[in-house]
Amino acid sequence: MPDALFAEPRLAEVYDALDGPRDDLGLYVSLLTAAGASSVLDVGCGTGSLAVLLAARGLAVTAVDPAAASLDVARRKPGGERVRWLPGDATALPPLAVDAAVMTGNVAQVFVTDDSWLATLRGIRAALRPGGLLAFETRDPAREAWREWTRERSLVTAGVPGTGAVTAWVDLVEVALPIVTFRWTYEFAADGAVLTSESTLRFRSRAEVEASLAATGYAVADVLDAPDRPGRELVFVATAV
Repeated sequence: MPDALFAEPRLAEVYDALDGPRDDLGLYVSLLTAAGASSVLDVGCGTGSLAVLLAARGLAVTAVDPAAASLDVARRKPGGERVRWLPGDATALPPLAVDAAVMTGNVAQVFVTDDSWLATLRGIRAALRPGGLLAFETRDPAREAWREWTRERSLVTAGVPGTGAVTAWVDLVEVALPIVTFRWTYEFAADGAVLTSESTLRFRSRAEVEASLAATGYAVADVLDAPDRPGRELVFVATAV
């Protein structure tokens, strides 16, 4: 099941305002442009920020996510009508033959079991044309990002049109490597409501990710640094073989 942050309508509605500028998306636009991609699959598209950006640039975009509330937000964005929105995940896609596929943000890390991760990679591979591009990011476990997931470091307040001020912060729940669990809390100033969303991520090493790609029909073309989080994330670029 999707985390409440994406599946609870009230939280999905404020996600973009609290998430801040999506400085991570430029790299994906550049990779797709360099590859000459005209069609793309956005796996775990969330509220659709990248999908609508790519559609505005003329790409044929199929975007899939299991959270209906997030897809509702995505569909209402300017240009949302240009995107094919699909509820679900990469293991149950209709026939596709796209030039590229992407997973941004935390998407690649939400698959905490090996079976779910490998099934996702295989599902994406089936949706790619031969030679198609797969690009995604994952946090480098050596950087131990979870040490910074504290209320003091994460506290943010944003004014959301139609909602008012919302304050959010994260608390670390459990570190049982390679699994890390944390909880976001959201306070709505308008009515005093407090909602929470708990998330669990899997931290895989570069060697583990490369092995999983080789096992599911990909060749690693490059491993890049994430320009929005230099030294903290690994961006994998692979081709379908």
